Amino acid sequence: MARWEPGARERLVVAAVDLFTEQGYDATTVAQIAERAGVTKSTFFRHFPDKRELLVAGQETLSRLLAEGIAEAPADASPLEAVAAGLERASSAMGPMSREIAPRLKAAVAASAELQERDALKSVSLAAAMTNALVVRGVPDPTAALAGELGVLAFKRGYAQWSESERDGKDDLAECTLAALDELRTASASLG
Repeated sequence: MARWEPGARERLVVAAVDLFTEQGYDATTVAQIAERAGVTKSTFFRHFPDKRELLVAGQETLSRLLAEGIAEAPADASPLEAVAAGLERASSAMGPMSREIAPRLKAAVAASAELQERDALKSVSLAAAMTNALVVRGVPDPTAALAGELGVLAFKRGYAQWSESERDGKDDLAECTLAALDELRTASASLG
């Protein structure tokens, strides 16, 4: 087995998602994931503390990119315009592998209560990152929290649309997330 081969983290994620889909989350072991990825168990544990954390691979990076995009938005940007800047920045980190495994990951999460719980915690963490970045910009806490939650909803809706659409390369994740944010902005204005 390759020990220090590049791309081990990505191979581990793909192997885990495939195994979760094929045999279920509970029936999948770390040893099976490592074997499928062509690495040792110790390599697995260098990248992830446990198999549950595979679901949120890249979460810290995603949170950081969302916050950076918000921080770098123009000073006169509204809270939702700043969130849009964060969504654009974060979308840049999502490549072909993310799009390819998305349907399998969705199926694995749907089949496991433990993964559903971890996915919900991921959403909370992303909302907190956006909320904190908005508060740093001087946005009042309730407004920042609402904008952060709308940002998470927009990201999830845009990501779902992007990952389920034809893979002809013509659509862009940023376009999908920004369109979802616009839809949510319109929907929230109609709440009256």
